[in-house]
Amino acid sequence: MSNVAFYQATNVRLVHGNGGESGGGRDFAGHRGCHSSCLRLMSKIIQNEEPFWRKEYWRTIKSQKVVSCASNSCSSAPYPILASSPTETNDSLKKENESVLILIRHGESMWNEKNLFTGCVDVPLTERGVEEAIEAGKRISKMPLDIVYTSALVRSQMTAMLALTEHHCMKVPIIIHNENEQAEMWSQIHSEETQNQTIPIIKAWQLNERMYGDLQGFNKQKTAEQYGKDQVQKWRRSYDVRPPNGESLEMCLKRAVTFFREHIEPQLLIGKHVMVVAHANSLRSMIMYLDKLTSQEVIDLELSTGVPMLYIYKEGKFTRRGSPLGSTEVGVYAYTESLALYRQQLDEM
Repeated sequence: MSNVAFYQATNVRLVHGNGGESGGGRDFAGHRGCHSSCLRLMSKIIQNEEPFWRKEYWRTIKSQKVVSCASNSCSSAPYPILASSPTETNDSLKKENESVLILIRHGESMWNEKNLFTGCVDVPLTERGVEEAIEAGKRISKMPLDIVYTSALVRSQMTAMLALTEHHCMKVPIIIHNENEQAEMWSQIHSEETQNQTIPIIKAWQLNERMYGDLQGFNKQKTAEQYGKDQVQKWRRSYDVRPPNGESLEMCLKRAVTFFREHIEPQLLIGKHVMVVAHANSLRSMIMYLDKLTSQEVIDLELSTGVPMLYIYKEGKFTRRGSPLGSTEVGVYAYTESLALYRQQLDEM
C-alpha cells in the first residue's frame, strides 16, 4: 500500500495546498454533555511548570515503578526512564519483545478553533477538543499501556488525561515532577499499593509544537492576505524554511526525533507499551522517522486532531497498523497475534 493510500485510509491526510495546523478532526458523537466545566477543571489540575530543559528534569527516577497492563496480573515493573539508546542495548531484546506505540495529536485547541498560529503558546482545548480526547480514549481503551509521554503544553496534557479516563486498566494518570529536588520530594507517592494503581505521564518540551516565532497569535488567513499566500505557505509547509524568528520543520524534527530515539524507543525495546500525545509538527517529525518519509512527503502530511495511530515495534522495526474508525466498530486495527490474545483475555474478564 502506498503512503498516500494508507494515510487516506486511516484519516491521516496528505494535503497539497493550504492544509494547516488547525484542527481537522471529525466531529465525534458521544459525550456531548461535556461542557466548559471540563476545561476549567483540567486547567486547574495541570499547572505551568518550570522549564523542562533544566538538567534536573532528567535526574534519575529509577526508584519509581509503573504497572504493566500487558498481562492479567498488571504486576509492577522497573521504570527505566534513563535507559540507554537502542544501539547500546542487547540485540536479543529486539527479537523477544513486541510493543505497542500509540500516537495522538491533541484535541482541538481554542486557537485551532480561531484559526490562529499557536506554536508554543500554551492554549487549552475547546469543548470539541475535550470530546475528541474522550473519543480517542475509547478507541485505545483496550490497548496495553505502560507509560505516556506528552509535550510540556497543556493541550497535550489535557488530551492524555482525558483519554486515560476511558482506559480499561482504570489506573490514575500521574504527572511525574522531577524539575528539581523539591518537586520530586513533594510529589512522591509513599504507598506502594497506590503506586501500583498509577500510570506515569512524562512531560518533555522536546515534543512541543513547532515554534512559529513572530507569527504566533496572528490569524492565518489575515497573515496570508498581508504577506501573500505563497509566502505564508512557505513558512507553514516548507521543510527547511523558518517563519520570522521561528523554527523550521527540520529544526522541530531534530529535537523531537532525538528525544524519541533516546527516551521513547528504549522503552519500546524492553517491551513497554507507550502512548505519545503531542502536536501536528512534532508528530509529523516522528512519523517521518517511523515511516521513512521523504522531506516532501512529510510536509504534505496533515494529522487530524484526536485520532489515534497505532504502530507495532518488533525486532527493531516499526510497523504501522492503522487508526480506528470508531469506538463501537470491531476489528478496525490490524491486530497482531499478541494483541488479539490480549484483547480476548480482556473480553473474558
